Amino acid sequence: MGISEYHNKILTKLFGGNSRFGCYALAVTIFLIGIFRDALYERALRAQPSHPLLQTPSSNYIGYALIASGNLLVLTSMWALGVTGTYLGDYFGILMDHQVTTFPFNITGAPMYYGSTMSFLGTAILYGKPAGLLLTLEVLVLYLVALSYEDPFTAKIYAKRDQERRAPKKVS
Repeated sequence: MGISEYHNKILTKLFGGNSRFGCYALAVTIFLIGIFRDALYERALRAQPSHPLLQTPSSNYIGYALIASGNLLVLTSMWALGVTGTYLGDYFGILMDHQVTTFPFNITGAPMYYGSTMSFLGTAILYGKPAGLLLTLEVLVLYLVALSYEDPFTAKIYAKRDQERRAPKKVS
């Protein structure tokens, strides 16, 4: 959706040319789909058999630690980026002034994806469900595929902006 918005401005046009409103609409949509995804994940876990190795006090501690760490990465990255930085604002032409390099971006370049994966993994362990481990692996693979497209495209957007800033100003 983001690359399509960058090239065609469909959401921006739907919101009367206001890219910020288009980005906010996408943010709400992504957020709501995420809640639905999480509910489906939880429901799928409840329907699966548990494994005794995943039902020990130690595994519970690991599960809670993963959930807490994952949520810390997700929430602090959202705080650092704001709504438009979190939800593809750069694809709408809403660019950040500088790359964020503070926590959690000094730990990983994709704290939302890795934090979310950690939360899925922690939940699978906490529920004691081996099927959740496989679903978490699937989530990680999908996030890595998304990053393989997002990272280069986002870098291209900012490189274009930087090139335009360095270009001599046209005098009218």
